[in-house]
This record gives sequence, C-alpha cells and structure tokens, in this order.
Amino acid sequence: MRTEYQFREIEKAWQSFWEANQTFQAQVNPAKPKYYVLDMFPYPSGAGLHVGHPLGYIASDIMARYKRLQGYEVLHPMGFDSFGLPAEQYAIQTGQHPAITTEQNIARYIEQLKNMGFSFDWSREVRTSDASYYKWTQWIFMQLFNSWYNQDSNKAESIETLKTILGAKGSIGLKAVCDEEVTRITAEQWNAMSADEQYAYLLSFRLAYLDDSVVNWCPQLGTVLANDEVKDGVSERGGYPVEQKKMRQWSMRITAYADRLLRGLDEVDWADSLKEQQRNWIGKSIGTDVEFAIENVSDKKIKVFTTRVDTIYGVSFMVLAPEHEWVSELTTPAQKEAVEEYVNWAKTRSELDRVSEVKTVSGVFTGTYVINPVNQERVPLFLADYVLAGYGTGAVMGVPSGDQRDWNFAKHFDLPIPSILDGQKDIEKQADPTKEGKYINSGMINGMGYKEATNTLIAWLEENGIGKGKVQYRMRNAVFSRQRYWGEPVPVYFKPTASGDLLPYLIEESELPLELPKIDKYLPTETGEPPLGRAAADWKYKGQYDYEWSTMPGWAGSSWYWYRYMDATNSGEFASKEAINYWKAVDLYIGGSEHATGHLLYSRFWNKFLKDLGYVPEEEFAKKLINQGMIQGRSNFVYRLKDSAKVTFVSHGLKDQYDVAALHVDVNIVENDVLDLEAFKKSRNDVPADAEFILEDGKYVCGWEVEKMSKSKFNVVNPDDLIAKYGADTLRVYEMFLGPLEQFKPWNTNSISGSHNFLRKVWRLFFDDNTNTSKIVDAPAAPEELKVLHTAIRKVQDDLDRFSFNTVVSTLMICVNDLGALKCHKKSVLRELVILLSPYAPHIAEELWAALGEQEGSISYASFPAFNAVFLEENDFNYPISFNGKVKLTLAFPVTATPAEIEAAVLANEQVTKHLEGKTPSKVIVVPKRIVNIVLGK
Repeated sequence: MRTEYQFREIEKAWQSFWEANQTFQAQVNPAKPKYYVLDMFPYPSGAGLHVGHPLGYIASDIMARYKRLQGYEVLHPMGFDSFGLPAEQYAIQTGQHPAITTEQNIARYIEQLKNMGFSFDWSREVRTSDASYYKWTQWIFMQLFNSWYNQDSNKAESIETLKTILGAKGSIGLKAVCDEEVTRITAEQWNAMSADEQYAYLLSFRLAYLDDSVVNWCPQLGTVLANDEVKDGVSERGGYPVEQKKMRQWSMRITAYADRLLRGLDEVDWADSLKEQQRNWIGKSIGTDVEFAIENVSDKKIKVFTTRVDTIYGVSFMVLAPEHEWVSELTTPAQKEAVEEYVNWAKTRSELDRVSEVKTVSGVFTGTYVINPVNQERVPLFLADYVLAGYGTGAVMGVPSGDQRDWNFAKHFDLPIPSILDGQKDIEKQADPTKEGKYINSGMINGMGYKEATNTLIAWLEENGIGKGKVQYRMRNAVFSRQRYWGEPVPVYFKPTASGDLLPYLIEESELPLELPKIDKYLPTETGEPPLGRAAADWKYKGQYDYEWSTMPGWAGSSWYWYRYMDATNSGEFASKEAINYWKAVDLYIGGSEHATGHLLYSRFWNKFLKDLGYVPEEEFAKKLINQGMIQGRSNFVYRLKDSAKVTFVSHGLKDQYDVAALHVDVNIVENDVLDLEAFKKSRNDVPADAEFILEDGKYVCGWEVEKMSKSKFNVVNPDDLIAKYGADTLRVYEMFLGPLEQFKPWNTNSISGSHNFLRKVWRLFFDDNTNTSKIVDAPAAPEELKVLHTAIRKVQDDLDRFSFNTVVSTLMICVNDLGALKCHKKSVLRELVILLSPYAPHIAEELWAALGEQEGSISYASFPAFNAVFLEENDFNYPISFNGKVKLTLAFPVTATPAEIEAAVLANEQVTKHLEGKTPSKVIVVPKRIVNIVLGK
C-alpha cells in the first residue's frame, strides 16, 4: 500500500491495471440498462493533443464512470477518423504513404489518451482508413445506390420495387425523389426498353447517383472541397484559391430527407442554437415554380422558384447564376466579352462569400430579355453572383420594391422599381416587403389581399401550364466525390453499353472491400485525372473495366461509425442485430459546434436511411448532444527594443518607458508570467547569447493576453508536460473546474496548482504527511460528518444529472475542506467520498479505494452513494438573542422546543442575566426557528 501521494507511480500503475484487466470492456447485457456515451470522431493530426482537446473527452469520461456507478452497462469507445486531406498533403510533400503517417499519428494520440486515464473500451477501437472498416462504408454506399425514395411511403425502398412500379404503371404520376429533368414514361415505354436503357433510366432515381455539379475546385490541391473547407474564397488548408467549377460527381439525395431532418430536430435534446443552424441550412420554403419564356428562343424557358408569387407583377429584371449552363447561348455577341469576364471573376468566389455579400452590388447584362408570363412585359436578363446554380433553379426574378437586395441591384443598374401594393411605403428609398394592403399595378390580382392574390396566381399558372405550387429546400444534394487518394474507394466500375455510353455498376458485395491501389505519386495525373488514375493501367474490375477514380469524402466514414463501435470486429455485417437493438442510439454525444451542419446532417441522413431499410431501430442517432466550448490560449509576450544596436528585451512593467515591439514567447518556459531566461535564449535563433534583459526586481516579467490556442502564437500547452508535473487527475479536475462545459474559457497554467493541492488534501484525509501512516479509523460517523457527506452526495448527483461538471468540483472541494476541519478519517465517510471523486480523479480514487481495504480495481463498478435526507435534518436551532432589537448572543435549542420552554431557558441563562443587569423584561418574544427578542422597559 502506497502511503505517499506519488501520482506518477499511482497513475501508471492503475492505467496498466485497467488495460491488463479490460476493466472498461462493455458487453451486451440485457439484465442491465445501457448507456452509450460518445465523443465526436477525432482526426489524428501530427501535432498531437494540446490541453484544449481533452475537454470534451474528460466530460464524457466523467459521465461514463458516473453511469457505471449507477448500475448501467456503459459503452464508451474511441476510434479515429483517419482518412483526410492533411495526411495526403504530407504524402505529396514527402512521398511517404499516408498510411504510415496516419499510423504514427494514431499511436501518438492513443498514448496521450491513455495517459489521461480515460475509461475507453479500447477493444472496440475503429479507424476509417482500415479496410475492415471501410468495407462497410462501401457497403452502405451500395445500399444507397440500390435504393430510391418513395414519397408515397415516405421512405427509401429497394430499386427493385421501383422496377415493379415502372413495369406496371410507368412513371407518370409517380411520387419519387429524382432528377428534375427525368422523362416521364408509360409502362409500355418501360417494357419496350432494352436492359441498358432501363438501367440508365433508373440512374435518375437512385439515392447515390452521378451528376454534373457545381463544386469548390482547388487547382493547387487538385480536389473538390466542401463548403466548410473554404474560407474567404481560399482553401482552409494552405490558403489556395478556390473556384466554382462544374464537374461530374457522385452525389447523395439528402434532399429526399429534408422534411424528416427538420421534424427530427424536435425529437432530440440538442442546443437550440445548433438546431437552428440545421433548420437554416435545410431552409424549407413554400412557394411557386414559374416559367418565363425567352425572347427569340422557342425551345427553352427559364424556371424560377419564388416564395412571393404575389409580387410577379413587380418583376423588373431577372438574374441567372454565372455558372448556369445556358449563359453562353443566352449572351448576345455585344455582351460576350463583358459576360465572360464576369463569369471568370465569379469562379473565384466561394458560395458563402457570394450569398453573404450584401453591401457590394455586382452583375452584368446578357443582352437577352425574358417575357413575364402574367403581363407579357420584356424583362432584361442579368447575371449576378448572389444567385447559385445549385440552389433552386439557378434563376431569380428581381422584385426591387419588395426585396432589398433586388432594390440595390435595380438602383445600381438604373432599372425600374414598380410599386405593387398600396401598403408599400418609401420604396424610392428602400424596399418594403410588406404583405399588407391591396395590390395595385398587378393585373388580375388588383384589389386583392395577399392570400387571395397568391391562390389566384397559382391557380392561373397551373391552369396555363406555366407554373405550380411547390415546397423547396435551400439544402442541396450532397456531393460525394473527392479527387484525392487517401479516402474510401467507391465500389463502382464503368462498363460501356451497346451504344458506347459508360454506365456505373456496383462490384459484388462478396468482393468488398475494394482496397486502395498503390500509386507512384499522390498527385492528380498529368492530364488532370484524380490520383487513382495513376493506377488505371493495372487497377481494373475483372481486368477490363475502369473503377471510379474519385474517392469518398471525409464525412463518409464518420456518418455511421457509432454503429461499428457496437460490434467492432464483426466481419459478416456492420453490426449484429443483437448489438444494435441493445445499444440502439447514442445517449450522450459530445463534440465541437463546428460540426453543426456538415457531419451532423450527413449522419442523421444516413441513420434515417438505414432505418428505412430496417437495419437500425432509431430515427435519430444521438439523443443528447453537448457542444463543448473552446479552451483559449493564454499567450505570453516579451518586449524587444526596436532601435537598439544590441538585442535587448524589457520586462513588462518597464516597457512603457521604451519603444518596443511585442513578440510571442513559448508559454511553456514561463511560470507565473516570469520568463526562464536561459530556456528563452535556447528556444530562439534570433536571441544571441549576449542579449540583454532589463529586469524588474531581478525577474523578467512577461505580458499576457487571451487568444486562440495555436502554434503560431506559441501558446499551445502540451498535456504531457502537465501530467508529468501535476498528474492526469489534476489535469482532469482543473479542466472541469475552469467553467461550464459549453462556454469558451481561457487556459491559465498558473492556476492548475490549486487543483493539485485539492487532491493532496484528499490524500491527507487518509494518510499522515509526516509519518506516511494511515489515518483511517473504523468508527461510526458523527452527525456533522454525515451532514457534510450527504450534502455533497445530493449536490454531486444533481449537478451531474444536469451536466454541470464545474460545480461538482466546487462541491467536492467544500466537502473535503469541511471533513478536514472536522478531522474526519472515518472509513464509512471516506468510502463514499472516494466514489464521488472517482469519475473526476480515477487514479487517486483507485489507490484510496484499495487503502480502505476494498477489492483492488473494483471502484468503477461500486454503487453511487445513496442520498439520505435524514442526515441533513437539524436537531438544534441557533437562536439570535436580542435586547430591544440588538443581537447580543446566540443560544441553541432543540427544534422541537416550544416558545414557553425557550423563554424559560433564555431567562435562566447566565449570559442573558448579565445583559439584563438586574432589569426585568417587560416582554419576551419568541419566533420559532427565527429569533428571541427581549423587550426592556425604560
């Protein structure tokens, strides 16, 4: 038994014990309730973890340990989202296979995570780049390819059911999510088609399909980027220019699930702000499709979607997206040069920049006019970058009197701003989007109100075959191709038809996984094909058909991984029915808010799809989601003289006396803002050995500021260093003590010693620091000791049930201080205290649990202490005793004492007699459990 708090030795010993005994291995156990707590899939970067990364992991581990104590079977796994662009970029630079660096990075992460004492079930570890894992990602893709969305049943179904419908009824009147331009056919036409023709027709209905999509293309990286990988028109990684480009891509019909994705948000306990982000991204709109004829063009009409068809008489221009496929043929020769210049400029702008820019107006006239269908007026056709080809129809009707962006556009290009409602005001100064009043200058709807006008116009448009009511979503189908090497191969090959067209076909399920081939370089080919094109000569299906050369996006493997954790080594299915039906859904999911739209939307989409096919029972995969806040860095600064012949640094308190430049300094060589001068000289090449330092009180004091934690600011704190100095338990307690989990908070290493001192106080309840002997006594607990303990039990349980992790630390600190003041070393009290502490500081808890004589390593499955309100009941009440309203002393009486008994006891008290000084009270007022007031006459 260790009697000294040797945290390094203690922590290593218990980590070894947990690993050797598989302490946290979860089982399917119908006899126990289950609890599934999950951290968002980390990407293993080469930099390893800094102290900001473990925040969510610590919180999830506390909940995992807490739920075990409450009798739950807990699944708490960890794995790695190990495909990704960073590893590929490093491979491009060094020629080293991405698998090598990925393996090295994962090994580093695992080492750091184990050092922090997390209770992960490491037997379930998964990696998205492992072929045994991505075999099932490929399998899910195959199910999507072989499915269509039936709007009548409101779910995905096998493509075989669609074939049956087409053979019996054709597609006229079929309610299916499909390509907009799909031709409607009769059953006779379907049955007359060849097998190749039928197969090609079905491609317009499959949930995974090939499409010409406008994408974020980054030439320097040689790949398509997701919207969240582009910032201010450049790639987030590397800062390279990104342009809008139309490419043949695999896509997923996530729009089929748009309404279910919206409704599902009402079923989950997620932050309102996060749910609102998802609602905005999905962007449900109820409106009308309207077709505008094109002047002098007979075979084309431009379709627009509008939520305000009532404003159609106010249209004074129309706008097309610069990347719209008809731009070149609808541009007149006189406008060709200006249009081409504008289109090229728009390619450099990200979608986010384009839709969010409201101050600057840009656009170009095509020279062409369209015809307003309700009044036959000529309307000029412009291009403008605020319209996106992939959203809606890629065309917008401009109504400047009712929309401010349209108003700005009309003013900029000197276009008319017709008034359409008598309720509109000051439209010569700004747009007025009101729906109030009666319509004017509006043909068939003059004199009507909003609702009547809208219904009248929709009926007229539908009757004339030039429009219809429609529900539309801002969310677009998800591009599923990346022109990269380091990603999941798409299990597809291309085979020519009799007519020579190349059609995509799935490989056989028995041939999964389709593994990545070896290639000589990780760059696109010299002719621009994706890197997998380099293997084309040898990498062919059946030796003759080309595979798909693009790989899956990063979100593919992270859109279903929680199921693989349930049954991580199953080679016959992605997870067994038994495991899925036991664990069902994630009970607590913790991760960053940056995944509010991308990862979480795609994951919910795949989960709903798997439920439609009967593979999983839950509509939503994560019941409770907490977004942890960011731990910000605390930067330190040194101050260098600007115009000095010799390199000289001035201490913070003296810097205002000189002309100095502030420079970031490595926070790891600063303690309590005092710089280690020798370490500073060694850490920088620009500091010569004879550099001078102007000190204050013999020390060099650094300045400080709270900033984002990053290498460039030299404020990254490595958890390994803190664990070596203070221990993992201290780090865990301190990170939780910083503040509410969801809030941003600054890191300050200077304060971590307080958490370490707290754990030493806990140790001193068990052992004498001077003699290193046990203080534990096996004696009944006193009432005041039980009151302290049960006050803590109630508060800890209430706070953990509310996920208030920081206040638990405060409660435990108060409890330990109070027990110390009472000199409590009773085994029965300390036993419960150790259990309360164990989720936060598991290593010291294990050690002290053993010191109490309990079975080694069993605390993880002990019972959480039961709160007993009896121990908080007061037997006595301390009454303030006042004389003519002035309190002079306090006296304790049983809470059951009557006012008469209290009055008699007060008047008989020796101290009271002294204060009376021989006077007789005129009255004694007793307020039970409040006060006793002795009234003296004059």
